[in-house]
Amino acid sequence: MQLSPKPGVMDIEAYVPGRSEAKGAARIFKLSSNESPFGPSPNAVTAYETAESTLGIYPEGTARILREAIAAHYGLAADRIVCGNGSDEILTLLANAYVNPGDEVLFSAHAFSLYKIATLANSGVPIEVPTPDLTLHIDDMIARVTEKTRLVYVANPNNPTASYVPVSEMRRLHRALPQSAILVIDAAYAEYVQKNDYEAGIELVSTTSNVVMTRTFSKVYGLAGIRVGWAYCPKAIADVLHRIRAPFNVNIAAQRAAVAALADTGHTERAIKHNDTWRAWLIEHIRALGLRVDDSAANFILIHFPDAQGRRATDADRFLMARGIIMRACTSYELPNCLRLTVGSEEANRVAFAALQEFLAAA
Repeated sequence: MQLSPKPGVMDIEAYVPGRSEAKGAARIFKLSSNESPFGPSPNAVTAYETAESTLGIYPEGTARILREAIAAHYGLAADRIVCGNGSDEILTLLANAYVNPGDEVLFSAHAFSLYKIATLANSGVPIEVPTPDLTLHIDDMIARVTEKTRLVYVANPNNPTASYVPVSEMRRLHRALPQSAILVIDAAYAEYVQKNDYEAGIELVSTTSNVVMTRTFSKVYGLAGIRVGWAYCPKAIADVLHRIRAPFNVNIAAQRAAVAALADTGHTERAIKHNDTWRAWLIEHIRALGLRVDDSAANFILIHFPDAQGRRATDADRFLMARGIIMRACTSYELPNCLRLTVGSEEANRVAFAALQEFLAAA
């Protein structure tokens, strides 16, 4: 019998990360991965460095110090928190635990490709909900719910479209799901959302038995390089995830850095204020160039380019890369005429805008 992986695995297209290099450019402005221009809190760096003396010892197995810090910060129960090597580990664990061959997993089109990867890796059936206007309409998702639905992933806000689902619509989606399905709210960009009708998911998790919210320290906290994420779950689901996660899945240096980052609220608030200011500036100024830029609730914007010779997203990407400005090509998100621009430092934002202005003038 020939060795082969289980059904679905060979249908997976490997995740394509944001680029980091622009060959030949004298200076690089990396605006492709939604990283914070402020980087981590200095307190987090110090906490990471001071963990050096404990590197020869296994950490406590449940990430207790981090779970307790998160619980205290948000007023949650620590035994309902599960930490992971990035929130993507937890998103994958949910599929590993609950998706059987033939089960259906729902998510919107133009969403984080990990949802589809985790589904196929478990021989599940991915159901992509169309979003013609790049906004998830809950009725369209509800219409695709069946008795085979096991997970419903909703990135809120969504990457790369930067749109969000109001809390009232999220509640309506949950009411339409059977108890045999789990609503997974991926709130990686929650800290950036400044909308009165938005709620990251804590309320729904607290009042239901089949909703999970995931969060990350990679974005506003600037700790992408050490991979720390967490989930708030019903107790029964937390118990399941703890049973199947890898032992010691969050290293001690990462835990201590994340605890310190959470405590440095001043650093976080400065990052959020900077994002509010420069996100609005970028949208206004790039729209003034005649390009479509969608509204954004996150720390990035989606720029649409015309389907015209010399003015397409691929043309703009080459032009920008030659000048060391790295944006995120969105072909893997099935948006070939778009580039995603992370809100960067003031200098990076101004340089990126000037380069776009130059590109359009030359096209």
